[in-house]
Amino acid sequence: MELWPGAWTVLLLLVLLLLVLLPTLWFCSPSAKYFFKMAFYNGWILFLAVLAIPVCAVRGRNVENMKILRLMLLHIKYLYGIRVEVRGAHHFPPSQPYVVVSNHQSSLDLLGMMEVLPGRCVPIAKRELLWAGSAGLACWLAGVIFIDRKRTGDAISVMSEVAQTLLSQDVRVWVFPEGTRNHNGSMLPFKRGAFHLAVQAQVPIVPIVMSSYQDFYCKKERRFTSGRCQVRVLPPVPTEGLTPDDVPALADRVRHSMLTIFREISSDGRGGGDYLKKPGGAGEAGL
Repeated sequence: MELWPGAWTVLLLLVLLLLVLLPTLWFCSPSAKYFFKMAFYNGWILFLAVLAIPVCAVRGRNVENMKILRLMLLHIKYLYGIRVEVRGAHHFPPSQPYVVVSNHQSSLDLLGMMEVLPGRCVPIAKRELLWAGSAGLACWLAGVIFIDRKRTGDAISVMSEVAQTLLSQDVRVWVFPEGTRNHNGSMLPFKRGAFHLAVQAQVPIVPIVMSSYQDFYCKKERRFTSGRCQVRVLPPVPTEGLTPDDVPALADRVRHSMLTIFREISSDGRGGGDYLKKPGGAGEAGL
């Protein structure tokens, strides 16, 4: 008589345990639901990237491949019950290069970005993304510009090349000037690279503001439900005639206008809820 069940029996018992345990965690633990949703979100993007790679590889590294990635990612908001509402899309300049600057809250920014991404526009991303498996390769094929933020000299060199590319190839770039994700429901101070880039190329800056996710997503609270996000495209800010000396004031002015709109659309009941009115919200932080 065998003292231990066979391998197939153990495997079957584990499968049955998971079938019971996972639904229980899903319905009884908001934290578990948060981790399941985030795991699927990231895993699904990696899987879609695998599908996109052979299609994009036909062109090689080309900004037009961003259309393929956008088409494949647009449906994700429906899987999570997130309604993305875009306003002000008419502010995009119709036929010239420009620099898009946007606030950065979490990896969910990808949903708003894909909803409003203009033609021939690619993000500037940290170099670590290049090594993110299939997603990194798909981004490279789509023309995403990678910068090593730890090496200032290399970053400046890349920005100079980007300025030339903007003008010679009619490309737009998308930059998150906060430099990192901000989960605190406001905006961090802006780094000035995007503004130096726009001034060097003498192209407009198009600010884009995504409302707070606080009513449906909070990393600290491990909460991820359905909800609504508003994406507001602001009028372009011209840079003709500006010099590097004007960059600090330009960055501050753009941030102030974006923060004003962020507070407005995050507290009007159409994206972000009323967290700004709560103690500790950005509305009381004096930002």
